[in-house]
Amino acid sequence: MASDGRQLALFGGNLSWSLPGLFQERSAPGMQLYDRTLLVAIVSLICFGFVMVMSASMPEAQSLTGNPWHFVIRHVAYLAGCFVIALVVLSLSVERWLQASSPLLLIVGVMLLAVPFVGITVNGATRWLPLGIARLQVAELAKFAFAIYMSGYLVRRHQEVRENAKGFYKPIAVFAVYAFLILMQPDLGTVVVLFVGTVGLLFLAGARLLDFFALILTGILAFVGLVLAAPYRMRRVTSFMDPWRDPFGDGYQLTQSLMAYGRGDWFGQGLGNSIQKMKYLPEAHTDFIFAVIGEELGFVGIVVVLAVLLFVALRAIRLGNMCLAMERAFEGYLAYSIGIWFCFQTVVNVGASIGMLPTKGLTLPFVSYGGSSLWVMTAAAMLLIRIDHERRLSLIQAVQGGRGRE
Repeated sequence: MASDGRQLALFGGNLSWSLPGLFQERSAPGMQLYDRTLLVAIVSLICFGFVMVMSASMPEAQSLTGNPWHFVIRHVAYLAGCFVIALVVLSLSVERWLQASSPLLLIVGVMLLAVPFVGITVNGATRWLPLGIARLQVAELAKFAFAIYMSGYLVRRHQEVRENAKGFYKPIAVFAVYAFLILMQPDLGTVVVLFVGTVGLLFLAGARLLDFFALILTGILAFVGLVLAAPYRMRRVTSFMDPWRDPFGDGYQLTQSLMAYGRGDWFGQGLGNSIQKMKYLPEAHTDFIFAVIGEELGFVGIVVVLAVLLFVALRAIRLGNMCLAMERAFEGYLAYSIGIWFCFQTVVNVGASIGMLPTKGLTLPFVSYGGSSLWVMTAAAMLLIRIDHERRLSLIQAVQGGRGRE
């Protein structure tokens, strides 16, 4: 395939591609080289997130720093990082990620181990590694690294996972190590996301039902034990069950969030007109940004945002199906993993803000403020674009090869 850009050889193959080639309109009649609809959905969410962060963060920025544009400026810097990350991920073949799955898992594990000792503490939690002018929340990177590792493991040990308990529990042991390191920060929300992603992939890979249900039962018991062992987690659970019992104490954040939804009604108060963000709703631009969306854009705005997020998750699942049908197992499982991750994290974030789930401190994908989350989500989303691009190139090659033999 000809391209006027700098050619980058696909690792382990004889195809070549370039960024200009990726984004050219068509390579053959009726065939696009990338999923334009998915890309537009992702970029739209990121742009919408910037608008909402700007709207929700100004009062808190003014209160904390005296500069209402403080978080907006930082978010612009995060978006610049997203652009660089997107270019890097799109330029790497999927085969490189497969070969780097184990080293990446080890590197992120070492970083998680370092967090309690050299990390930055905010609000009683030590979750960030200092990186000069920026800081990295390693738990976010752990979601990405573990998804790649699990996908690679299922390619290498697929038959063993389906027929042997040993093959099933090997990745669970790795998960347990990651979970322990993340709980030291502490960050139960990320552990739950990793657990759901692991369980989901093992189920889709055809693991035995006995092992599968045993794992789910163990996970539920472990979650209950962790909640009972930590008083602050127990308070979160009891406050979400009845926030109005203590509306100015443990239930304060949730009651303010529910008030925001109530004020939003069908069409909202208008962009920028939220009252709850005016120092009433804590974490209005991060964990509870969806409440601000509900207040300013109403039920209609909520449905539109959720529809786009659901589209991205379902597109990832559909891509996984197509890759597995073409016997591209690693790409298929990785697309599945990313789709499950995006969907479940959205459910937890929204569920916490409407009082259906306890608060877990998870961001709304692509929308909430936070550099680490935004960077990692962008990398995962661009990996979906790259997976789909290589799938389409293989189809083109198959068609051209068939014509050549004719």
